[in-house]
Amino acid sequence: MNIENTQSQMRKGVLEFCILSIIKRGEVYPSDIIEEMKRANLNILEGTLYPLLTRLKNADLLTYRWVESTGGPPRKYFSLTDKGAGFYAELQATWNELANAVHALTQNEQAIATNPNNFNQ
Repeated sequence: MNIENTQSQMRKGVLEFCILSIIKRGEVYPSDIIEEMKRANLNILEGTLYPLLTRLKNADLLTYRWVESTGGPPRKYFSLTDKGAGFYAELQATWNELANAVHALTQNEQAIATNPNNFNQ
């Protein structure tokens, strides 16, 4: 089994949630999303981000506005719609449940590893 493939699949599973988390804080330009993801050690390429933003926009979860740029073409800034905010809230609840469950399971695994008698409790 390839660990890099498994790690990639895990990251892809939370990508949409992370991107929506960034946009939820306020209007954002795609390159800012890429930079913030990079700072969090979740690298994303433009070729992955733009189709995802388009899909979210087509689902009415995002909207955008064009802003003129002094040094190039106009820029597209994204923000959440009301529907997107509701969707994000559902993802947040799902993430919290999932993170708590994974934490409980992995903590239990660590407890068993350090004291095998815990398994029978």
